[in-house]
Amino acid sequence: MIDIDEDSLREGVLGLVIAIVEIVKDALKLQAVRRMEGGSLTEEEVERLGGALMDLDTAIEGIKEDYGIAKTVRSVRDGLDDIVDDVIDQFINPERWEEEERKRRRARPLVSGLHREE
Repeated sequence: MIDIDEDSLREGVLGLVIAIVEIVKDALKLQAVRRMEGGSLTEEEVERLGGALMDLDTAIEGIKEDYGIAKTVRSVRDGLDDIVDDVIDQFINPERWEEEERKRRRARPLVSGLHREE
């Protein structure tokens, strides 16, 4: 039988959801800035968008405070940042990643106790 701590599970899931909402919010902010700089938004649209993003920031911070999940959200964001950094590095340095993959394959045993000879 698996023993699951429901409070930790709830905190982890809520932390993940809020981290994803923050990431989407950050992407929306970047897009809003691009549209503002490109002149495709009216002054009224800029005001409404800015107000909506500020309201979203306030709501997210309130949820993190109310549920005591600020550290959990930060941890999730850090983990996701590490994954994104690795993916970007794979695009920038494909040769290094290919070499690491070759080394990993050589080090992996074919059968328990046996190793490849190359």
